[in-house]
Amino acid sequence: AKGVPTLLMDIKGDLSGIAVPSAGHPKIDERHARIGFPFEPGGSPVEFLSLSDEPGARLRATVSEFGPVLFSKILGLNDTQGGVVAVIFKYCDDQGLPLLDLKDFKKVLQYLSDEGKQELKEHYGHISPATVGAILRKVVELEQQGAERFFGEPSFEVDDLLRTDEQGRGVVSIIRLTDIQGRPKLFSTFMLQLLAEIYAAFPEAGDLDKPKLVLFIDEAHLVFEEASEALLDQLEVIIKLIRSKGVGVFFVTQNPADIPEAVLGQLGLKVQHALRAFTAKDRRAIRLAAENYPLTDFYDVPDLLTQLGIGEALVTALNEKGIPTPLVHTLLRAPQSRMDVLTDEEIQAILKRSALIGKYNRELDRDSAYEILKEKLEAAGEEEHQEELRRQWKEAGKTSTRKEKSTFEKIISNPTTRQIGRTIARELTRGILGALGIRTSTRRRRRRRR
Repeated sequence: AKGVPTLLMDIKGDLSGIAVPSAGHPKIDERHARIGFPFEPGGSPVEFLSLSDEPGARLRATVSEFGPVLFSKILGLNDTQGGVVAVIFKYCDDQGLPLLDLKDFKKVLQYLSDEGKQELKEHYGHISPATVGAILRKVVELEQQGAERFFGEPSFEVDDLLRTDEQGRGVVSIIRLTDIQGRPKLFSTFMLQLLAEIYAAFPEAGDLDKPKLVLFIDEAHLVFEEASEALLDQLEVIIKLIRSKGVGVFFVTQNPADIPEAVLGQLGLKVQHALRAFTAKDRRAIRLAAENYPLTDFYDVPDLLTQLGIGEALVTALNEKGIPTPLVHTLLRAPQSRMDVLTDEEIQAILKRSALIGKYNRELDRDSAYEILKEKLEAAGEEEHQEELRRQWKEAGKTSTRKEKSTFEKIISNPTTRQIGRTIARELTRGILGALGIRTSTRRRRRRRR
């Protein structure tokens, strides 16, 4: 209603109900009667996005867009391995090899550890085979969580998140992630890339009356539970700086303990619903959660957190001077939209109205590092094959000549052949001399009788 575009993650499928108006309920009427605020059912303009096989406009990014530093942190590499990744990115830049997807990255890594290792050593230095193997294993691990669907083209443009409808209402972009809970690394990879891309693409906005974009990250523990220390540091930095771009970020989770303290300390607005204590560990967690809020003499915060009812929350924000406001126990108005999942027919109707599916749900597989190196290796292999054929033909010619000469020599050197030759020559000589009237001598001479 305020014209602020919003991006939210739908892990369970129920948040997509924001697209259709609420059917109403007596409890909703009762709540609004208490707060003196009229209830008006209404849906929001919605665009579905997808990281996986869920319906919606496909979200993609190229490996090159991550850059070597962020890509290394996503893979959880150490400094040595991260240095090798930086060399690979540099080599691809120098050689004009686009790194679009994980297939490209693996192909370059394999090439530089085999056929191209001498070229790499001359210009960039030596890469250990053990390091190459370790990086490949990390890439395969990321692939197994479905990352090959995320890396590629066309890349999603973050400006498409800043849309409003004809009535000036901000479009709610919903990333449907109902099949992503078992793949937290893919989820954290996407979130970090998205935040980094927004920070890089959006200009400095200064102090705005309202944000340009608001992000709601549902089930936020999925972002952090398998994130490395380096990844958490990167998230903390981006969250701290992204506010100057006019972007608000909300982390939605059941327990504040799911969010690292370094990140929690960057959040100015806190809305805390009820926490239930069933064990001693739960009670300790509630006492720790209470310490995240401003000190107050008006509420017993740990006790109140366990007594909050449906729709009730403790709220604190930052005032115009950036100082936390006193903690307030409040009753929230009910959502104007449905608080449940959409039917398949309703989802399909929204998809048909989509302005982004035609733009992003097409496969692009232009020539990149994989295809270029494959052609290069095939050309080199064909050249080696032709050279081998030429060598074999040359050797075959020499062998054939030697065999013919050897056979002739064997024939003329045979004793029987020589004897036959001498006999034929002698008889021919006698015939010729006889024709000339010349008598030839014989070995036996007749004795003349006296």
